[in-house]
Amino acid sequence: FKQKTAYEILSGLVGSEMFIRDRLINIASENVTKAFDYPAIKSRELKDGIKNKIREKAILSTKARLAEHHKTFDNYTDEELEIIIADEEIKIKDDLKTKTLVGALAILGLDFLI
Repeated sequence: FKQKTAYEILSGLVGSEMFIRDRLINIASENVTKAFDYPAIKSRELKDGIKNKIREKAILSTKARLAEHHKTFDNYTDEELEIIIADEEIKIKDDLKTKTLVGALAILGLDFLI
């Protein structure tokens, strides 16, 4: 009894066996690709999540700002609302940057007045 080598076994595959082999190879390569893309995917998901939260907060801030002036979204066109909401998003991002900087400096033990 002579044991066959992997090459001899693979060359002897027919029809469905070749399909199964090829499918397993594809699944393995897809899983490897997903494993290496995982940090990028999670990073993208995190960025999208943060962006959505900032957008939600900007919309709420816009509603509050408009209510102070006895206005609603109906008083503005979509383009005008988009500009107002974008302005609120910039304010929120600037506030987050400032808080992050202050926190980082506090961790480093640096003291300053803002």
